Order: sequence, then structure tokens, then C-alpha cells
Amino acid sequence: MKENFSYPLNMDWTTEEIIAVMEMWQLVEQAYESRAAAEDILTQYRLFKTIVRSVGEERQLGREFEELTGYSLYRVVKAAKKQQTGVLKKEAL
Repeated sequence: MKENFSYPLNMDWTTEEIIAVMEMWQLVEQAYESRAAAEDILTQYRLFKTIVRSVGEERQLGREFEELTGYSLYRVVKAAKKQQTGVLKKEAL
């Protein structure tokens, strides 16, 4: 992962929306770098989807994030949906 980068964000979002999306990116990072709770990922993803409503925008932001970090939003959410509970480990991605 690159050390200095900016999270993919939309400057039209409110401060609260930006924080919520940043928290989603941070959970994706945690899932890859250590571990993250599947429940936390799914809860934050539901909030993320209230902000990023279209599939196209989600894919675009996810692609930008993956290009910057090497971490996949899609893979993390897919693994969390499959597991539902407990700690999501890097090996599950």
C-alpha cells in the first residue's frame, strides 16, 4: 500500500457523509492489514450505501481505492456477507 494517498471521496458530500465513507475505507484496510468484525463491516457498508447509492459510483470509488491501496472493497464486503459474524481475517479475502 502506498503511504501517502487520499481516500476517494466526493466533495459534494456533507462532512458526516465523508466521515462515514472514510470509515468504510478504514474498515477495508483493517480487514487486509489485521482483522475486522464482519458485523462492523456490514453495518458500515449499509451506511456507505445510503451515501453511495448507485452501483456505478460504488464500483468507481472501489476501483480508485483499490488502485491506491491494493485493497478491494468488493472482496471485503463479499467475505463479510458470507461470514456474517465473527472476525474477518485476511485469509478470507
